[in-house]
Amino acid sequence: MDIIEILFTASFWAAAIRIATPLILATMGELICERAGVLNLGIEGIMVVGAFAGWMAVYSGTGLWVGVAVAFAVGMLFGLLHSTLTVPFGLSQHVVGLGVTLLATSATYYAYRLALPEVTSPPKIAAFQPYEIPILSDIPFLGEAVFSQTPFTYFAFLLVLAVAVVLYRTPLGLAVRAVGENPSAVAAQGLSVTAIRMGAVIVGSGFMAMGGAFLTMSAFDSFFFEMVNGRGWICIALVVFGSWRPGKALLGAVLFAAFDALQIRVQQTDIGAEIPYQIFLMMPYILSILALVVMSRRAEVPAALMVPFNKGER
Repeated sequence: MDIIEILFTASFWAAAIRIATPLILATMGELICERAGVLNLGIEGIMVVGAFAGWMAVYSGTGLWVGVAVAFAVGMLFGLLHSTLTVPFGLSQHVVGLGVTLLATSATYYAYRLALPEVTSPPKIAAFQPYEIPILSDIPFLGEAVFSQTPFTYFAFLLVLAVAVVLYRTPLGLAVRAVGENPSAVAAQGLSVTAIRMGAVIVGSGFMAMGGAFLTMSAFDSFFFEMVNGRGWICIALVVFGSWRPGKALLGAVLFAAFDALQIRVQQTDIGAEIPYQIFLMMPYILSILALVVMSRRAEVPAALMVPFNKGER
């Protein structure tokens, strides 16, 4: 099977959507943060702790959706830490974000060893299973590719719609976008820039943790530390690729996932037998960088992104 044939198979796009799901969830979280003017570099660590928290909750006996809620809550706690240090105290968003990533990753490692000291291989849980949506799953090609995913994937797509509606169709979304563009104007209207920004970072961090939870509760059925594997950094790039718009960011996530799914399948062809596998591992990142360069030239960065706000200063 050559590359062209691979691209026109439903199983390929089903895999691409599955790979894109954690990126979609975490990218929506990062997008909310950046729309409010805060760059959250803690995303990588928050995804790791979310993956562990959700998996551990289910392993301890809770239901799958309870595990998702636990991951969301833990992500919000780290978002609270990040937002407290960067918004009211005005500390460097770069330094705090990297610190949160290191703290979350280290805390996860400690909690794992504390909870499972004698375990040599990660225990398994009963993860989300694919659910075929009646009627829609019977549509040729599209049904297998899109409508035969796990409920967690459907939730991710609904989240994109919800984020778009809130940001562009509600007063709350207007306030979030305004504090990322002109916080002084928001303060002049009697609204709290600090509260809006902190709220956006806290909620956004919760969605990042859910992106990590997808890996342990839907893509796989166990937890290991390398599973996030740089996806958080990719999500930051996807926000730029999407010009800080949910719909475009969704397309970017699916595009990157398609590159990733393609390199896996190409390795199994005759071409893959002749080329070192490391080349294929690099391919989705190289193609994504090229796409990012092209798209970012026209992107309009939120004017107050990474700019601390102090009431009364101009």
